[in-house]
Amino acid sequence: MANAGDEPVLVEVWSDLVCPWCYLGTHRLQAAVARRPDAARFEVRIRSFELDPRAQQDPEHILEHLATKYGGSPEQVRAMEARVAALATADGLPFSTERLTASTFDVHRLQHYAAEQGLGTVLFTAVQDGYFAGTLNPFDHDQLVEAAVAVGLEAGRVRTVLGGDAYTEAVRADEDEGRALGATGVPFVVYGRRYATAGAQGVDGFAEVLARLA
Repeated sequence: MANAGDEPVLVEVWSDLVCPWCYLGTHRLQAAVARRPDAARFEVRIRSFELDPRAQQDPEHILEHLATKYGGSPEQVRAMEARVAALATADGLPFSTERLTASTFDVHRLQHYAAEQGLGTVLFTAVQDGYFAGTLNPFDHDQLVEAAVAVGLEAGRVRTVLGGDAYTEAVRADEDEGRALGATGVPFVVYGRRYATAGAQGVDGFAEVLARLA
């Protein structure tokens, strides 16, 4: 009979594709899991949460978007990006300011399809990594299809999902559940439905919660 120390643990991360803190936080969480001797017990699962459900469909440059959103000067916006880039670099992660931003709803819908195939977190992480590295435009469906095929999904089915409205309700259900659990922004991490943290913790911070949970 298995003891409590052998039981699987689900770690759910409410995340949005274009959120730099989600990018940092997910990698730090994964690093905290990887350093544990019982790392195989922990399943990190991405859940949907749009930071801006009313975001436009037409992509715009991230610096222009941030200047409009926060009302800062170009210099202030570049300084904001530079601070996050420095944190990413310190974590060994690429970070490009040559990014576009737009509605992330299609990516969330596709992630739910991928999750049915056991590839939800793999797909979302790959797309987010490519986005922040500046090597992938996830708002271009052709590039998104290529990324999905690269992780093992079937191109025709991916195009069908992106061309329709499949998994709309699944995305909305994730967002509603996240808010019900206390999420007001992302990343919002729930550990075995026992603990929750908001924001991009450091690796040690995530490790502390995992140890408490285990």
